[in-house]
Amino acid sequence: GGLSTGTDSSDRQITVRFDSNVNSALPWRFKPVLRQTSVRIGEEKLALFTAENIGEKAATGTASFNVTPYKAARYFAKVQCFCFEEQRLEAGQKVDMPVSFFVDPEILDDPNARDVSTITLSYTFFPAEPEGDANSW
Repeated sequence: GGLSTGTDSSDRQITVRFDSNVNSALPWRFKPVLRQTSVRIGEEKLALFTAENIGEKAATGTASFNVTPYKAARYFAKVQCFCFEEQRLEAGQKVDMPVSFFVDPEILDDPNARDVSTITLSYTFFPAEPEGDANSW
């Protein structure tokens, strides 16, 4: 009960938007299952992305990520992420790729970042180190 002052971390919510890109050299479709979600500051949240190899042979990708606005990036913590390791998909294979994250409550103590209401998490999949023909036997 009572009025919220807006500084209690358990009450503050931040909208997290998800953005996905694939380098043109990788024949994958890659997109977030949900375009955005609301998360309480300090609360761990799971988000899913779907990746599908639409090429004719297996391909291995690696994901880079970017968090904006930059001033909030240091408070965005990934607990588990498909971006921590390479991902291999067989031709035609479709998988869900999870990322588990939270927004560090210390963001509320940062005068530059405490007013952030939306954080965007962007992933871009690139081909992993190219596998030459010599490896395909």
